Amino acid sequence: MSNKVVKFNLVFRDMWQSAGKYQPRVDQLVKIAPAIIEMGCFDRVETNGGGFEQVNLLYGENPNVSVREWTKPFHEAGMETQMLDRALNGLRMSPCSKDLRRLFYKVKKAQGTDITRIFCGLNDPRNVIPSIQYAKEAGMIAQASLCITHSPIHTADYYVGLAEKFIGAGADEICLKDMAGIGRPTVLGEIVAGIKAAHPDITIEYHSHSGPGFSMASILEVCKSGCDYIDVAMSPLSWGTGHVDVIAVQEMLKAAGFSVKEINMEAYMKARTMIKEMMDDFLGYYCPPLNRIDNSLLIKPGLPGGMMGSLMTDLEENLSSLNKWKQKNGKPQLTTDDLLVKLFDEVAYVWPKVGYPPLVTPFSQYVKNLALMNVVALEKGKSRWEMIPDTIWDMILGKAGKLPGEVDVEIKELAASQGREFTDADPQGNYPDCLEEFRAKMKEKGWDTGKDDEELFEYAMHPTQYELLRSGKAKAEFEADLAKRKAAASAAPEAKLPESVTVNINGVQYKVGISYDGTPAATGKTELAASDAEDLLAPLSGKFYLTNDSSETPKKVGDSVKRGDVLCYIEAMKINNAVCADADGTIAAILCNDGDTVDEDDPIMKIVKNA
Repeated sequence: MSNKVVKFNLVFRDMWQSAGKYQPRVDQLVKIAPAIIEMGCFDRVETNGGGFEQVNLLYGENPNVSVREWTKPFHEAGMETQMLDRALNGLRMSPCSKDLRRLFYKVKKAQGTDITRIFCGLNDPRNVIPSIQYAKEAGMIAQASLCITHSPIHTADYYVGLAEKFIGAGADEICLKDMAGIGRPTVLGEIVAGIKAAHPDITIEYHSHSGPGFSMASILEVCKSGCDYIDVAMSPLSWGTGHVDVIAVQEMLKAAGFSVKEINMEAYMKARTMIKEMMDDFLGYYCPPLNRIDNSLLIKPGLPGGMMGSLMTDLEENLSSLNKWKQKNGKPQLTTDDLLVKLFDEVAYVWPKVGYPPLVTPFSQYVKNLALMNVVALEKGKSRWEMIPDTIWDMILGKAGKLPGEVDVEIKELAASQGREFTDADPQGNYPDCLEEFRAKMKEKGWDTGKDDEELFEYAMHPTQYELLRSGKAKAEFEADLAKRKAAASAAPEAKLPESVTVNINGVQYKVGISYDGTPAATGKTELAASDAEDLLAPLSGKFYLTNDSSETPKKVGDSVKRGDVLCYIEAMKINNAVCADADGTIAAILCNDGDTVDEDDPIMKIVKNA
């Protein structure tokens, strides 16, 4: 049929993100690199980007060290390295300043990353085109993504026109980023054919997740239409919410007449064994079993495979909190499957109402989080839309870019009732430069900005997580959580010991953390002696933070607050959700430290309300 060459990219980073929460440690990455090279079938390896930097910080490892050491062996072998980036958002869930975006590409190129896959969850050229230019300035190959989804708006002509804009702006390559795997095979073939008809020499790469079940047919269709690279995974992290296995794709394309590289199966099995060892070490404790199976239920909500790893972990926490409430109120409890189906149905309901944003980071999380908050509210007999975090409002109002579709009148009326205004201005204008501010903070703390300013970049990109890394709290919390998971998985879990004790000194209460193993215990939390203080409860499960970023002044005990004032944040499902005062009053106690994990309805502050 055809002897066209098709090459493979191993999505090693996304393999892990689609399976669970964490990435391998740098020592594990360096150990497996020779086996991946020895397999002989890959021309590219996805080494970093996306959530890679942030998850390393969460378990106490500096990602700058990881990226430099991880990319080196592939360069020495003549293979290209690739990363995923979120355009306006850089490597995080929230938008970045222009100076931080420019530094991003300089740092990653210096660390050894060749290709950047740029995507905007809204497919807004205003967010993608500057990143194309910044990447090329830094000497990187700029691959612009078409975020694929299936809706009345997202047609083949829509995507071909989008590719034309990106190529015209200097994109070296185009990626069909089918992040949920719900692109229909024939439409994907039409998109590739349309792009190749106008630009026969442009490199096209196809990325898909296998979960819904279309991926193998889609790969064959795009290759027939001229696709050049296919993203693949390998066992034991292939299929499920992840990606197709390179063995199956290689055999299918070879039988169809395409020219593909052979696989060194001895090296494949060596790498497979190492991945299993990594899972046994710690990574497997964060890989929910449901992520290892294909599930056509994903077709309806269109949620991306790359999000399913963290989604299932988040779902466990929300299910636990919801069932506690149900048990307390004498109502039948839900199973994981019950909650999953309710969530999928609600995503399908919410998605068109917020303007059909392609369901990819961060907008997949926004739609999913909004749907999950609606489900929890409905299960408790409340109404939809009771909690919409500001980050989700920013998407709805146009502050993150132009939505593909119209926002439903119900949401528009809700925005108007809260005094919120829609905008069509360039999103970058909302986020002023920040690097000099962070440079000054590092100087004050005595922290070096690092080789090629990589530590400055990391601090500015992930301020809260970076501070937790430097303090050691990130590593301590991760190790404590891992110990709990290992204990729960063993036949004889340890008895639960008290984690804190409250003491009263001169009328002031202190909650003192207890350490049993020498690791730092939680710091004390001060309370004003006030018998009429009311508990402020966490509206959802997550991690407690007093501020969203360095520009905010944290609230303290004794502060007066007005109704509507932001008191703190709960970081859940990668979003910082503001918790606001429901009345005027005074903060009598702050019951949590930054980074503490809280369950829904846990007391997090005490407020004395004004009479």
